[in-house]
Amino acid sequence: MTSMPSTTCKTVAPRVRTALSVNLNKVALVRNTRHLGIPGVTRAATLCLQAGAGGITVHPRPDGRHIRADDVRDLATLMTAWPAAEFNIEGNPFQNLMGFVREYRPHQCTFVPDSEGQFTSDHGWNLAHDADRLRPLIAEAQSLGVRVSLFMDADAPAMAAAMAVGADRVELYTEPYAAAWGSPQQDAQLARFAAAAQAALDAGLGVNAGHDLNRDNLGLFLRQVPGVQEVSIGHALIADALELGYSATVQAYLRCINEGLP
Repeated sequence: MTSMPSTTCKTVAPRVRTALSVNLNKVALVRNTRHLGIPGVTRAATLCLQAGAGGITVHPRPDGRHIRADDVRDLATLMTAWPAAEFNIEGNPFQNLMGFVREYRPHQCTFVPDSEGQFTSDHGWNLAHDADRLRPLIAEAQSLGVRVSLFMDADAPAMAAAMAVGADRVELYTEPYAAAWGSPQQDAQLARFAAAAQAALDAGLGVNAGHDLNRDNLGLFLRQVPGVQEVSIGHALIADALELGYSATVQAYLRCINEGLP
């Protein structure tokens, strides 16, 4: 008996260059230790964009410990002079994020399930628990012309749920990969992220990634994980910029991205 060919096929990841979005939270954190207005957040954004960054990311937390409301306003104004670059605002939509989305209508908002006092983002959404609450806020953001990305763990079965709740993209939380870098667990983590990205593509979602990516681990990640449209990098990039300057650092990360091209 001749078997029939399978009608199931995987979505082929587009061969596009991954965009670099620079997260400026740590610039604001340093500035906030004094009352001098330096280093300037909009100045940092300008230098990164001039060096070739594809976008700017901020995560204004309710306590204002780094990016503040006036930073978001100033950056929204700045980004009008960079029509080819993307403005991405991250945050918890059940806290203060939606006010920024309604007022400034960025190109993208990334929904992150952080508690108000959380030190840093450390997990993705549990859609079995949060889908019903997220769905109307996702629809509202999209009605304003804002793309919605959900911060998600690299769990392949959860990607269909992210699509079902209405998201446009997922941002894969990459700290587990970064923590495994150079260890015996590295390959297993890469395989896990590759499977999650492929599942997202198969579901019809775009794929972003971020958290603890750096110049050492970025290129391999992009070579192994299909279809990553954007990486959002903050802590490592700003730390590198303290030594190299913004322009040289952004160009170094763009070289890493080029190394990750198929």
